[in-house]
Amino acid sequence: MSPVLSIVDLTVSFAQPNGSICAVREVSLGVAARECVGIVGESGSGKTQAFMAAMGLLAANAAVQGSVRFEGEELLGLDRERLNHMRGAKLAMIFQDPMSSLTPHLKIGTQLAEVLVCHAGQSWHEARLAARRMLERVRVPEAERRLNQYPHELSGGLRQRVMIGMSLLCDPKLVIADEPTTALDVTVQAQIMDLLSAMRREFGMALVLISHDLGVVANLCDRILVMYAGRIVESAATLELLQHPRHPYTAELLKCIPSLSGPPLERLPTLAGQPPQPGATIAGCAFAPRCPRAAARCWTERPLLEDSDPADGQVGRVACHFPLPQ
Repeated sequence: MSPVLSIVDLTVSFAQPNGSICAVREVSLGVAARECVGIVGESGSGKTQAFMAAMGLLAANAAVQGSVRFEGEELLGLDRERLNHMRGAKLAMIFQDPMSSLTPHLKIGTQLAEVLVCHAGQSWHEARLAARRMLERVRVPEAERRLNQYPHELSGGLRQRVMIGMSLLCDPKLVIADEPTTALDVTVQAQIMDLLSAMRREFGMALVLISHDLGVVANLCDRILVMYAGRIVESAATLELLQHPRHPYTAELLKCIPSLSGPPLERLPTLAGQPPQPGATIAGCAFAPRCPRAAARCWTERPLLEDSDPADGQVGRVACHFPLPQ
């Protein structure tokens, strides 16, 4: 089955007064229909910019190379009218800050209904009724009253539910959720993740979940891709990656996840060092300065993302000269 989203050799750079900064470097990935893929990495790893490029939402100083195909249609270079139609009807994105994503001076009902008026040709009356039904489906209490409220009158969790509902109004084939639990307390985070899982089953959509936290994506995603310094460094089925990480960076990220079953810790583990500065020239492996397994080869030769063959047949991919043993 061909993927609903196919990204090949995607490179994203931004022009600056003192030169160009490369944020995404030759990224290739695919997302199958109904699949949930997690994209994980530290801030600045390029995970959000890769999908902003796919959506055509980058800043004016951005330059994009490669290919992004959605249901076989090339998105890069697509005319604005066609791209706007696809973004509303078939391809949707949930941003990490719903307060800045919602228009502050428009009521929730107006913002929801506008999606259906513009992309489904519904009347405002029909669209408002559908908006109320959608709020009920995404578990917003007192849906009719919420339609008449402004974004600032809703809590962070309710605003995120509104954004999820808005993304689903046109029954999209793919939803990209960028850090959807940012700035929410732990209880609300769990509710939002549970809602995304339920909506994925109910709507039969593919889902890309972008996060800096492996713990957030572990219970929802079928497959996880780990990014570092603009590149994918590991890709594997979720359970395989969590139990048997091959890349040292993935292993270090897993150590930073708090555990309730282990012995008490005086302080949480942290990943030593810092990612490379944006725009830095990297001759070898970008993770080498922070890697406990780094050798001379790692500083001069960049490892390629290649297939690995675990004993249980769960084939993953890893970009490392000295990957961790199974």
